[in-house]
Amino acid sequence: MSIKVVDFGSFGLGKPEPSAIEMERLSTEVIRAFSDIGFVYLKNTGIEEEKVTEAMDISKKFFVLPSDVKHQYARSVNNEVTNFGWVAAETESLNPTRPADLKETFNVSTLPPLVKWPSINHRPEFRECMESFFKVCEQLTVRILKVIALGLGFESDFLLKKHKRMGSNGNETTLRSLYYPPIQKSSVKEQQIRCGEHSDYGTFTLLFQDKTGGLEVMHKSGQFVGAPYIPNAVLLNIGDLLQRWTSDRLESTVHRVLLPQSDDKMCQPRQSLAFFVHPDNDVIITCFDGSQQYPPTNPLQYLMERFDSTYKM
Repeated sequence: MSIKVVDFGSFGLGKPEPSAIEMERLSTEVIRAFSDIGFVYLKNTGIEEEKVTEAMDISKKFFVLPSDVKHQYARSVNNEVTNFGWVAAETESLNPTRPADLKETFNVSTLPPLVKWPSINHRPEFRECMESFFKVCEQLTVRILKVIALGLGFESDFLLKKHKRMGSNGNETTLRSLYYPPIQKSSVKEQQIRCGEHSDYGTFTLLFQDKTGGLEVMHKSGQFVGAPYIPNAVLLNIGDLLQRWTSDRLESTVHRVLLPQSDDKMCQPRQSLAFFVHPDNDVIITCFDGSQQYPPTNPLQYLMERFDSTYKM
């Protein structure tokens, strides 16, 4: 019941597109790995561990700042800058039946000119690092979109055409730097965990973890399976919209982050970086097979509906 690992080295960043035979092999392997659990580890993607570590280290410098400083960069709720900025701990409820999540985040989505970026020690390193990491995730996403399209029996650019505007105002693809602060056991509410059970909203997600652990993924059997850190690997998972597109051939999987089991680990923070890939805002999501299993939906409308549930306090 463990999550499969697929070597992506033949199509990793910096490599030319491999032969049609190798692309077919890779796409078949990725789709097969998704069949049990909706998650797969991709190793040798071309994103170096050092780049992940740098992004986490610079993010942590921001997250340990006083709350009144971070609040200057808080996520706006207006329509123009929907999902950019800092989200305080116990603001989101990814499982609305539980108390709010014990995590804080900084979101980088579209890059409108009016947003205010944090300056750490009066230097622009946070912005430079986040924009650079967004771009490298976007480059890897292009390759993964081609692989998944081929695995579903389409031309390699089929999904890519529906994600042409990543990084612009016409697409809600978002990089989230997540920080799970040390936990005071006495302040934890009943049934509260670091991140409540949920599925992701978009096409798919790239997740980069530190070594702390705690992520669990629900297998089709209904049991939760650990999803530990693996060196030089990114964890890839299906989102709700790809499930709708494929009429459940690829399924979006519920996952969560539990509290540490031991007291000493309660004192340790946890970090991750998640790149949530979304289709362009003007795409209409309909079942690829022509069925009516799911009604047509708009990616932006679907995202806003999920946000309404997440932030309903």
